Amino acid sequence: MGMEVGSAVEISEPLLPPEKTGELVHAEKIPPWREQITVRGLLVSTLLGALFCIITHKLNLTVGVIPSLNVAAGLLGFFFIKSWTELASRIGVSATPFTRQENTVIQTCVVACYGLAFSGGFGSYMLSMDQRTYELIGADYPGNRAEDVKNPSLSWMIGFMFVVSFLGLFSLVALRKVMVIDYKLTYPSGTATALLINSFHTTTGAELAGKQVRCLGKYLSISFFWSCFKWFFSGVGDSCGFDNFPSLGLAAFKNTFYFDFSPTYVGCGLICPHIVNCSVLLGAIISWGFLWPFIATKAGDWYPNNLGSNDFKGLYGYKVFIAISLILGDGLYNLIKIVIITIKEFLNACSKQTSLPLVVAHQDDESSKLLMEERLRNETFVKDSIPSWFAASGYIGLAAISTATIPCIFPQMRWYLVLACYIVAPALAFCNSYGTGLTDWSLASTYGKIGLFVFASLVGSKGGVIAGLAACGVMMSIVSTAADLMQDFKTGYLTLSSPRSMFVSQLIGTALGCIIAPLTFWLYWTAFDVGAPDGVYKAPYAVIYREMAILGVEGFSALPKHCLELCCVFFVAALVINLMRDVTPKNVSSYIPIPMAMAVPFYIGAYFAIDMFVGTVILYVWERLNRKEAEDYAGAVASGLICGDGIWTIPSAILSIFRIDPPICMNFTPSS
Repeated sequence: MGMEVGSAVEISEPLLPPEKTGELVHAEKIPPWREQITVRGLLVSTLLGALFCIITHKLNLTVGVIPSLNVAAGLLGFFFIKSWTELASRIGVSATPFTRQENTVIQTCVVACYGLAFSGGFGSYMLSMDQRTYELIGADYPGNRAEDVKNPSLSWMIGFMFVVSFLGLFSLVALRKVMVIDYKLTYPSGTATALLINSFHTTTGAELAGKQVRCLGKYLSISFFWSCFKWFFSGVGDSCGFDNFPSLGLAAFKNTFYFDFSPTYVGCGLICPHIVNCSVLLGAIISWGFLWPFIATKAGDWYPNNLGSNDFKGLYGYKVFIAISLILGDGLYNLIKIVIITIKEFLNACSKQTSLPLVVAHQDDESSKLLMEERLRNETFVKDSIPSWFAASGYIGLAAISTATIPCIFPQMRWYLVLACYIVAPALAFCNSYGTGLTDWSLASTYGKIGLFVFASLVGSKGGVIAGLAACGVMMSIVSTAADLMQDFKTGYLTLSSPRSMFVSQLIGTALGCIIAPLTFWLYWTAFDVGAPDGVYKAPYAVIYREMAILGVEGFSALPKHCLELCCVFFVAALVINLMRDVTPKNVSSYIPIPMAMAVPFYIGAYFAIDMFVGTVILYVWERLNRKEAEDYAGAVASGLICGDGIWTIPSAILSIFRIDPPICMNFTPSS
């Protein structure tokens, strides 16, 4: 799973800079679709795809909060190709000019590649099947059977990725004109990325982009060397180093309240909206500050007091199930809300199309320029069409291959269940893509969880856990890639890129992701202790997803005392908080927390909430001192911090594989 965070962007101005708007129609030559996809672009995409897969896995296996890296993908793509063309001109080799279309294709390819590190379930449903998660829940736990175990291996993971990841691309490609031109859906993240790419390819924009790249490089270096420095003090085991620094005192440290000097989480705090960071901190205070200490006093009454810290019959069970109830409450509310909005907008669009007044309004120069710009975009977007027969036959063919293959990987998932997934999936993919276009909020993981519950309960106690998790993977993959594709079509539409080049780059990016995402996950799997509940890479959602599957099979009989009542309270609270966010005025609702963000620290701990809050405080102060500078450079600083720490993971993993341990263990004990 993971909670992918992107901030909505309101667009109130032309998306091409003023100096380009009117002239563009006459001045800019749009390259044919084949020329928009270049060998250098694909090489850069592969490099950045691998880097972002490593970062996504790190975030997925530690906290599960994944900020949008689309802007970083666009910026780094611009930097690498610009450096390439400048170097070529210096040594006297002629290089093809770098266009906004090539920049868009690179960004699309990178996002398609690293998106699979999220939707591929390497930190959630796929890892839920392994031996460690089974043992962590307990062999004697009702519904947790030894037969429902499938350990990760490169062969079946790559095979599974190839048979499920392409269907989402074919499911909605025929509706791209309806979504982008007819309904004019905003897709805020795609629009913001287009705005960024368009700005790079102007004189002033290129100058700012150069400064942003230098800023990103500076903070990437600082982050990398800081992570390297931290490694020397991290010793053997999980209790040493800066990651366990009791910066707020030892009493707070016991309840996971401490600043752990992580550039990644501080970077996330800089990228994520203030309300997300504050919600995460509020969730940490409610759970680790009040709720868990209170439940701990009930040991011996509500649950046996001699249980281990990771036993589901004790406090650990409350942590997991209350987090699940908040996540499901938030997901269900947003699903219902977006379905209602979708139906309303759909009906409005239909009624508008049937009753359009035939009135020609008077237009001034500015509006006629904008109209010409829009006409050019529409012509470009419709020109290189992807035939509907190709999309339909691609979907049917891939669904047939997948229906035959998935039961070989997961025998519990019968062929007719896989077929049922593929019959329902396009409708869910449409709902999610439409909802993402309106709100920028992809509910892929919510659709995945619905599939998990439905199929786990259908199959029952003999294989329901694995069948549910596999169905979750199939649904999540289709729904997620379909929404990403539409988001990228919107970016392509606004940067005058051919939909055909966008679709091909999505296919290439997905193929790269099917290989790179499992390989980069394997780096973590072999080098680190993935899934250890007290380790760095605790993979929090692996346990949560397996528990959901067991819940789907067994019902609520396995919950500890009073756990169901508490879960109901938090489930209803999530619905009420979301309702308050929607019915109150904007100046009030912007201060109401987001339940999904609050749920994350309930299970994981408060330490990363402190780091993210530090990031949000830095950004808040920076915005007060110099808003323009903060808007221009905060994303570059955040991306640098996240990328530098992510790059350090590679040498760190190599050292771990060769069993080279840090020389010093720095830890803290009371002076008495």
